[in-house]
Amino acid sequence: MNDSPPDLPPDLGRLRTVEQFLVLALERVREQIAKQERREQEQQRAIEARPLAPDWLIEQLPSGPTYVHAGDCWAAGKRSTGVSREQARRALRDGATACSACTPDSALGLLEG
Repeated sequence: MNDSPPDLPPDLGRLRTVEQFLVLALERVREQIAKQERREQEQQRAIEARPLAPDWLIEQLPSGPTYVHAGDCWAAGKRSTGVSREQARRALRDGATACSACTPDSALGLLEG
């Protein structure tokens, strides 16, 4: 009676060949795992190193008005610059337009009411 599993060769020489193939395959798999882990660690470090989003934004259009936005406003354009709460309040008091989408004037307590 043969006690070898049906998918393996019965002789020692071929079993050693299969063993060597599996060892090499396992090394390649472990290398790929290590590579992927390094890639994920690098991505995580990049996420952690990313600066926090500003609380307030000022958007100066080239030939138009200045807008004030909340830091997470979807309507803020690429020309927006992060500013402090006081800078945002000052800009609104000095005539900048409050974004109608995020209503920073309300959040900054500048609405009369």
